[in-house]
Amino acid sequence: MESVAEGTKVKVREWADRHKHAVLYDEPESTFLDVASGKRIKIAWRDLTAWEEKIDRETQEAYVVLLFENGTQLALVDPGGVAFALSTENTGPLQNLPPVVCLRDFFTLKNRVDHYLYDHADEPPPRECLDLVMICIATLDGARKVGFDVGDLEGELEKSLDEIERRKS
Repeated sequence: MESVAEGTKVKVREWADRHKHAVLYDEPESTFLDVASGKRIKIAWRDLTAWEEKIDRETQEAYVVLLFENGTQLALVDPGGVAFALSTENTGPLQNLPPVVCLRDFFTLKNRVDHYLYDHADEPPPRECLDLVMICIATLDGARKVGFDVGDLEGELEKSLDEIERRKS
């Protein structure tokens, strides 16, 4: 697998050099910095089984998909950064989820939750607010599963969930 990893590192370095606003690659440390979130993820190159370069149908931008022995996949996408699959093990099935998300998506959804909670503080939060929290949970679970440390983000989401529960009762 060494040749797969070495060839992939070259492709990843080239992609990251062209997309520094989305992902920074620290080759000596084998880490990606997801620019939108400021979070790092360590890459286990020895566990890499394959990689693919694909073209986004909507944007026509190239992105890179990394496939690992344990079935984990990461994608380097512009503008999102490091993309990964959601995990619904703690939420149960959710409707109409995208196949992959990034931490940037989490921040977008969390801002919508906060809008309902704090910009409309005198109104009970709508059902959509709880639905958004569930997608945020699935996003953070997916991020943790691929190796991101998201404890601080979980703490912030927990505060929102506490506020929803307080306002519903």
